[in-house]
Amino acid sequence: MKFGNLVTYSYLCNHKRLKLRKNIEVQTNQGMKTIAEQIKWDFKTNGDLKIKDKDYNTIYYENSYGSWVKKEYDSKGDEIYYEDSSGVIKDKRPKPCEDKVIEIEGVKYKLVKQ
Repeated sequence: MKFGNLVTYSYLCNHKRLKLRKNIEVQTNQGMKTIAEQIKWDFKTNGDLKIKDKDYNTIYYENSYGSWVKKEYDSKGDEIYYEDSSGVIKDKRPKPCEDKVIEIEGVKYKLVKQ
């Protein structure tokens, strides 16, 4: 199972601090486990799983039915990424080169995605 970067971060989960690996993979159609399954979350005891970032934005939510939502926020607190267990993805993250203008020998060129 791929966990991405091994740097650990502390997230507030329902008033309890848990150390989780950065970039934990969530369930996909390939059968990866949800975060609750990976950390053996007890929904009866703890309720729904909510993971918040340092600014208290909910970055992951999962209920006892296995439905989950994963979000990312920019430095202003605006949602820039949304993904859920039904397959909906809304990606507003900045793209590295898309729509940038460069100038070469006095001529401006706009970079576009191919």
